[in-house]
Amino acid sequence: MKKTVKVVSILDTAKSYEYVDESPIRGGVKDVYFSPEREYVVAFYRNPLDAGQKERIMRIVSIYLGNIQNGNSADYFLNEIFRWPYDIVEKDKLTGIVVPVYHKKFFFAKGYVGSDNIKGQDKVGKWFTAPMFRNQQYPLRLDHSELGDWLSYFQITINISRGVKKLHQMGLAHSDLSYNNILIDPVTKSACIIDIDGLVVPKLFPPEVIGTADFIAPEVLKTKHLSMQDSGRHLPNQKTDLHALAVLIYMYLFRRHPLRGGKIWDLDSEKDEIISMGQKALFVEHPTDPSNHVKADHLRKWDAFWGDPQKIPFTAAGPYLSELFKKAFIDGLHDPIRRPTANEWETALLKTADLIQPCHNPECTEKWYVFDNSSNPKCPFCGTQHRGTLPVLDLYFKFDDEVWKPENHRLMVYNNQYLFKWHVSRKVIRNENLTMQDKMPVGYFTFHEGRWVLVNQSLTSMKDVTEQKEISPGSMVELTNGKKILLSAEEGGRLIFVTLANQS
Repeated sequence: MKKTVKVVSILDTAKSYEYVDESPIRGGVKDVYFSPEREYVVAFYRNPLDAGQKERIMRIVSIYLGNIQNGNSADYFLNEIFRWPYDIVEKDKLTGIVVPVYHKKFFFAKGYVGSDNIKGQDKVGKWFTAPMFRNQQYPLRLDHSELGDWLSYFQITINISRGVKKLHQMGLAHSDLSYNNILIDPVTKSACIIDIDGLVVPKLFPPEVIGTADFIAPEVLKTKHLSMQDSGRHLPNQKTDLHALAVLIYMYLFRRHPLRGGKIWDLDSEKDEIISMGQKALFVEHPTDPSNHVKADHLRKWDAFWGDPQKIPFTAAGPYLSELFKKAFIDGLHDPIRRPTANEWETALLKTADLIQPCHNPECTEKWYVFDNSSNPKCPFCGTQHRGTLPVLDLYFKFDDEVWKPENHRLMVYNNQYLFKWHVSRKVIRNENLTMQDKMPVGYFTFHEGRWVLVNQSLTSMKDVTEQKEISPGSMVELTNGKKILLSAEEGGRLIFVTLANQS
């Protein structure tokens, strides 16, 4: 019979929790015990907490949890994006937090191709940012069924961006954002931010950690020798979160680190780490300073493809993300105020998702790529040329009665792609607040009898402006070069201008 222990909530003594007192999972600072039904865990700090630490956790499980519960999209954030602790307990002068268990999807169903060694282990991000684990020749590669495709990682990084955006909106900072504190599942395109109990409450509770190697902001690393009381000391905050977020997005999309290049500053590895990631940190793809460019001949064979920016440069992510990578790793690397916000990353990722094309090679491991705006587009991962014409739809908005202006947003068409309300109207924002109704497609594109057409499913005021014809629900319009189509005559409705690329 398993021994269970009962503990009572500090916040509400009428509430109690049980856990199985055996074989706890030992984390960095906590011992984690499962409830008998494995619905939640009770995680005890190994060392007693001081009054300030306790107060911080109490606020996280009460005030800030309440802010999410009473805000927009509470279910989305609490079920999908965070494992948020919801109570605080005490036993033998040790403080514990009560946290929902991880979803089943965040544990490996198969793990390695050839063994069960990591089956059932949690899917921390590092498994998916190291290229060797997906290399066909690597003995300990992950099973193909665990990896997803390139499009999977776009949705994962969108979810992470939304999570960071939410924390920052509440005035919080994560302080230790890294692939160790984010669980992901490429199969369901899911991401979940964990270790919420370490959040920084600005101007109230200082951070207790400086972060995880690879994700610590340069200003934190280069001042870490100073005392905590020194005014020149930089501690984790929202701006350092934004550095870590940019690193995470880059690593999920390109499976290499943006600052680990070929430059060696000191033969002492510890000193070199502090210099190369701190004071002298330099983007490995810096356009004008090549001193930290990756030395391809130094890469391990498992890393040779993804590890070499010459093969897959950051520009492969398209114009919107390229701009933000430059802001994050050139302009904002040593100037935190210039770093892109989580909201900017979310917007750029969503706009880029509209530029993505399926690869025509059924054997391509990534299956999707971003249109490179060339006259002969091809997949950068396998080199397969795009076959056939490619409709490019530029979105325009109504500036005044007579003037339509380009929106700096385009939609690349592929067979059986959907059109959504957020394409049709500026009034529908593609974010976590979308209703089920807003997520329903309103039209679709298909290649029909040798021509590209847009089928109107439910839009009531769609019009072929070029030919001055109404396009009623259930009918279709051919996408020809130069065609103008009004998607909606309602306020905020957009117009699309068609360009047919890749014409032979």
